[in-house]
Amino acid sequence: MPTIPVNFEYRTGLRSAAFVGARLTGSWNTQGMRSDQWSTVEMQPFTADDGCPAFRATVQLDDSQIGQTFRWGVSVSTQQSPNVWGIPTEVSDASSTDRNRSFTLTGAGQTNRYYLTHCRRLGANKLYSNGGQTPAVRFSVWAPNARAVELVRGDTTGGYIWNDGRGVTATFPMTRGEDGVWSTDPASPGLAEFAGFDHTAYMFRITKDNGTPAYRSDLYSRCQIGTGKVNPEGVPPPGGGPWSGRRQDLDGVKSCSIVVDPERVAALMREVDAQGQPVWPETQWQSDGDFWRDEFDPARPVPARLEDLVIYELHIDGLGLGDQPAGRRGTLDDALNLLDYLVDLGVNAIELMPLAEYEGWSSWGYGTSHYMAIEYAGGGRDQFKHFIKACHQRGIAVLVDVVYNHYTPDGERAEWAYDSDAPETNIYYWYEGRSTDYPNANPPGSGGYIDNMSTGYAPRFWEETVRKMFVSSAAALLTEFHVDGFRVDQTTSIHSYAVLHADGRAADNARSFGGKFLREWCRTLQLLKPNVFLTAEDHSGWSAVTQPTEQGGMGFNAVWYSDYYHHLIGDAQNDSSRARLLKFAGYGDGRTLNMTWFAGALTASASGRVIYHESHDEAGNSYYMENGQEVHSARTISVAVNGAALTGETRRYAEARTRFAAGITLLAPGIPMFFMGEEVGASLPYRYNDFLDNREDFLALRQGAGARLFRFYQDVLRLRRAHPAFRSRNCQIVHVHDANRIIAFHCWTQGEDMLVVGSLNDWAFRAGYRLQDSRIADGQWREILNSDADAYGGTGLLNSNPIASGGGVITVNLPANSVLVLQRQ
Repeated sequence: MPTIPVNFEYRTGLRSAAFVGARLTGSWNTQGMRSDQWSTVEMQPFTADDGCPAFRATVQLDDSQIGQTFRWGVSVSTQQSPNVWGIPTEVSDASSTDRNRSFTLTGAGQTNRYYLTHCRRLGANKLYSNGGQTPAVRFSVWAPNARAVELVRGDTTGGYIWNDGRGVTATFPMTRGEDGVWSTDPASPGLAEFAGFDHTAYMFRITKDNGTPAYRSDLYSRCQIGTGKVNPEGVPPPGGGPWSGRRQDLDGVKSCSIVVDPERVAALMREVDAQGQPVWPETQWQSDGDFWRDEFDPARPVPARLEDLVIYELHIDGLGLGDQPAGRRGTLDDALNLLDYLVDLGVNAIELMPLAEYEGWSSWGYGTSHYMAIEYAGGGRDQFKHFIKACHQRGIAVLVDVVYNHYTPDGERAEWAYDSDAPETNIYYWYEGRSTDYPNANPPGSGGYIDNMSTGYAPRFWEETVRKMFVSSAAALLTEFHVDGFRVDQTTSIHSYAVLHADGRAADNARSFGGKFLREWCRTLQLLKPNVFLTAEDHSGWSAVTQPTEQGGMGFNAVWYSDYYHHLIGDAQNDSSRARLLKFAGYGDGRTLNMTWFAGALTASASGRVIYHESHDEAGNSYYMENGQEVHSARTISVAVNGAALTGETRRYAEARTRFAAGITLLAPGIPMFFMGEEVGASLPYRYNDFLDNREDFLALRQGAGARLFRFYQDVLRLRRAHPAFRSRNCQIVHVHDANRIIAFHCWTQGEDMLVVGSLNDWAFRAGYRLQDSRIADGQWREILNSDADAYGGTGLLNSNPIASGGGVITVNLPANSVLVLQRQ
């Protein structure tokens, strides 16, 4: 019987995808007929025209099968596993988690491709044709509703193209291909060599479906020009003023995209000219292989297990205080200069607040416009690589906060109305039905959008290309930038909070596809790096969030455990079901504290949860209403004394209670984290809208008022690193007393028994405090940490001699507002 050759390609889009083999499997038999018994053939490795590793195979199908629909997929081999299903993407069905591709046989010359990522499919990329060594440049953009698309080149001196076309220096036609992707012709004059376009400015001129032209940036841009806050055609922001015509003053969300070679890295962290001004484009470069060659120091290994992490949450923009010019925001230079301080402190992981290109000049970063670009005002992509390398050389893992539940609210040149003005064809946003279905929508046309308790409408998760944009950006951070893990912002908004904007009805499909996206995201990253750290800010309590995807879960390793914070600190909400220990202790009235409720949260933290006594959300930005007034959250040391002035005896109480909160958290069985500055008693509120005015100099505080607290953190972290019992999940409460405001828990592992005792009582038990529980083993116990030591600013009430326990009873000297640790000998 006559057969038809059908070609299959598995494209990674990643230069460093570590796959050593691949096999094609599909719903046909050895005779080329459609079959429920799938056949498998080996795929051959090759380098695709994007320069990345790929695999291909050809299958002969019987020509009688023309018109039949077939399913197929690919399994890959990695260094860790010889047979892993290589299709993380699920089918486009809200009720199905199947992961296969499909095609209808049409005739000869058919090629079916699967793109693991779109890192080299969309955007400005190298193109190798006919085995050539000199790559051309190819520009590709997804614009399925567009009538026409053109590439326009801009001037890098100004870096801006006006809506009327001013600033365009050259135009190149683009042709529509499969899946609504438009691409330039590499044979076009001016596109034959990638090097000729390197570090030049560009945009896409899109003729929308209604015939109107619009200039759009490249959402796969690796760099958005501009380190300022000016939108030349918008209302100038406070302090922004009219545009000077300089690229440096532009807000990158509105500016041109820049062509970048991802296989080169700037040789210097910061290249400057003779006048000390930054050089751009840089003139000194390294290959990525040379750059990363000395990334690790065997004497200081980067942690590879989640339970070994101690996470320091860091906001780049909020650094830069000291001898810097007034009004200057923090940069990656400042973060790099902080690393030796953090090594001395004892943390081994840094979690960075979002760094992808975001709205404005300086912010918390939770409004992303370009997911493949690093915010240039903070330093940019090459500086970020230098920072990560420096972290790894010091044994510090790098985690990145990413935001997928909404985009920047001011994204008219980014995601918003990219190729259509109609709400139902606003391709990056979820929309239910047609705009005419919502005649009373406010604003007009908004009724079908999806709200999800974030600060913008929900992305169109049912669109595979939208999901793939998020996945691809994370894959690039993992493989090109070498980050070690991620924290995904407010995943509950993605899988549980979606409602119709018009009337608040549950948007079940949006929720289902949100869950689909999260599974695909986790699968892809774990396929590329099985030990990647994946954490979610999730408030659903849904066990599936941390279940493996093979078991029907989403695949995260851990979740942020906000309940722990609300029970321990409790200043961010007025919830009578939370213990709010530090908040109530701060009143200083000796009231009973619900240590029992907190005990439940502490033991629950052992099940793979990130626990914290301070995060960016609660360091001053959160608030609740009480008696008609806003009550704002605050830094831990301020909460500890109800906002009283930190002087004299008040400061002594504040530091003592702060040591309790920090000590309990850092020794509990969860994965501990704290926000920058906590270790030196930073006390100013860290709010979204004025954090630049409330920055504190951590290095100076360490030498001054925060010296004792810094030493306490050092010693507790040293203790955690030295004793596996604190990093095990073996933890049990052995004593809790609400009226006495005392809690004790037992941690253990083979060969180690630890007893942690904490008190928020304002009075010391100098005659001894009796703990009784059958699980307290008999023997001699030695005090190895006491937060009341003189070195920490305490009163010096210690347990200097070994303490004997018997019959489940042990009696200890227990200082006021303290944490002490006993080890059984």
